[in-house]
Amino acid sequence: MTAFPLESELRLAVKACDHFAWVPMGLSAWLHRVSDALTDENTRYPFLAYGTDWLAFAHLVLAVVFVGAWRDPVRNRWVLTFGLIACAGVLPLAFIAGPVRGIPFYWRLIDSSFGVFGAMVLWPAYRASGALERDAPRS
Repeated sequence: MTAFPLESELRLAVKACDHFAWVPMGLSAWLHRVSDALTDENTRYPFLAYGTDWLAFAHLVLAVVFVGAWRDPVRNRWVLTFGLIACAGVLPLAFIAGPVRGIPFYWRLIDSSFGVFGAMVLWPAYRASGALERDAPRS
């Protein structure tokens, strides 16, 4: 849902970076640049933000899919498989598309962490659903 109020969230992030001295200069400069670009884009071309509205909607829809794995992890194990594949896909996207789009290396590491941490959550759930399937009585 954070893609809906993107401009105001970035403004808060920039203020936080300006307030805390421990924030690396490169990160602060990058957030300022992104915030300025997004503000300019929303002022001149507000229809482009419609794309991030759909991105936020897709995140909500995908979250609903994972409810199935939570409710019935054996029958919906495919959701966990799907999630692990998506997590693995984050890495090539970040490291192939990132340089093409001019994304700094440290930000690509941050983006990649979503795939890594997501897999760290999903892998134990995937293994546990397999154990539940093996232990389930056969009919």
